[in-house]
Amino acid sequence: MSREGSTPERAGDVLVQSRQDQAAVRSWLLLSAQSADRAQKEWEDGGIALLKCGTRFTAVRIESELVHAAAASDEPEQVNAFLAEALGGPVFADRHARRYYALVPVSTASMSEWRDKRLPGAECLGRDSYLGVPRPAFGDPDVCWTHWCVPMVEPGALCDADAVSKLVASARHRLTVEEARSGS
Repeated sequence: MSREGSTPERAGDVLVQSRQDQAAVRSWLLLSAQSADRAQKEWEDGGIALLKCGTRFTAVRIESELVHAAAASDEPEQVNAFLAEALGGPVFADRHARRYYALVPVSTASMSEWRDKRLPGAECLGRDSYLGVPRPAFGDPDVCWTHWCVPMVEPGALCDADAVSKLVASARHRLTVEEARSGS
């Protein structure tokens, strides 16, 4: 789904994406803001803008423990590589809250596993939710608590909702097995 040459690369631990791609993604994300000007200023001033879920995208909030269990690691580079491969779309992390956010299609909120809350440790943020989203290509965790692990490479390129569901279910299973083995 991504254009040739639009896949971001890493320089040190900072995501590098063309300015054209960043601008297109930024414009698309801003369509979810109540005020594009205010959101743009929030990105410029603090690196995070408040966007509304349920218009262009929604998000699945996943506890760090689950992501680390699924990735079999808590090392940022390994986790980021795992998420890119497993979900195929944009994911950002909030280190302070110890959560990851996978951006998914709006229709995800109507999927039964999310609607019925059958996946503990993960929640689909629907139409009535607002989310602090980092500036596109903002990927240095040393600069901001909230940063992209897997950036959006083009407008509308989102994570596959089924892949997110499978990741959470797999992680829950792995944690259950580990707890049973340790006798907890």
